[in-house]
Amino acid sequence: MKAKTDAPVIFFFGTPEFAVPSLEALHREFGIRAVVTGPDKPQGRGLRRQPPPVKVAAQRLGIDLILQPVRLKDPDFQRHLAALQPDIIVVIAFRILPPSVYTLARKGAFNVHPSLLPAYRGAAPVHWVIIRGEKQTGVTSFLLQETVDTGPIVLQRAVPIPERCTAGELHDLLAPLAAEIAVETTRLLLEDRAQPRPQPSGEYPTAPKLRPEDCWIQWDRPAEEVCQWIRGLSPIPGARTLWDGKLLKIFQCDPVANERHLSPAQFFIDSHTFVVGCGNNTAIAIAELQLQGKKRLSVGDFLRGYRGQQSGQFNAPAG
Repeated sequence: MKAKTDAPVIFFFGTPEFAVPSLEALHREFGIRAVVTGPDKPQGRGLRRQPPPVKVAAQRLGIDLILQPVRLKDPDFQRHLAALQPDIIVVIAFRILPPSVYTLARKGAFNVHPSLLPAYRGAAPVHWVIIRGEKQTGVTSFLLQETVDTGPIVLQRAVPIPERCTAGELHDLLAPLAAEIAVETTRLLLEDRAQPRPQPSGEYPTAPKLRPEDCWIQWDRPAEEVCQWIRGLSPIPGARTLWDGKLLKIFQCDPVANERHLSPAQFFIDSHTFVVGCGNNTAIAIAELQLQGKKRLSVGDFLRGYRGQQSGQFNAPAG
């Protein structure tokens, strides 16, 4: 779809796959005048520069103006945006916009965040709600202001988190919901019907960017917490441990009775189960895993080809 000459001027800021359904829905409903996304980045063994998912989607949709600034405060970039006189700026999974950019929008600039704000402000809400064992989450649209993730709420919708849900599965569940909220919020702003309300004050859990050290499984935690951690990092970046000096990623698991009284990080393997001891005399059964240099497998497929030791101990990373 191409934007009509009398259509509202809407800018879309986004980079990863999560933002694509929102871009598609907004372009279908209103037409997107310009897309701002991240620069192409080297990827893969050949380090060939690859476009971000939002750029690929924008090209497929026939959106003519795609901008990939390195610096959002670049004067030439900002002058280019200002000359187009945007009505609405929509931000989904992008960098922090400076006020000199988001104040260009005549009707308003908003972000769609995958959590029930003010809970889980930050870069990784989809991961942290699972890591912390939350039973529900959702999406929130809010008007941009200088302090990140704190602007007045326009719309909010809650959804239950399914049992055994991984971060990847929750990502796929929330992305279309974010698209619905983006369309509804845009319509409210264009029609001057939005009624933003301040975010509640108080103490709420946050969602900071995941660090490399967060990926190592802490086997001395109770099994339920270990499973939450594993699911919250699955499939990317992946919860991991060391097994005979090789990296082992675990993507899915379940708490089980620690019938063999395995100590934390001690494992036992038989023909159909791969059990690991955790804290408080608890244990997990691994359901999906990937050994360094091998494919990701269900535990059944892994065990059919396994000829190694029946019991042993996972190692902690050096340092």
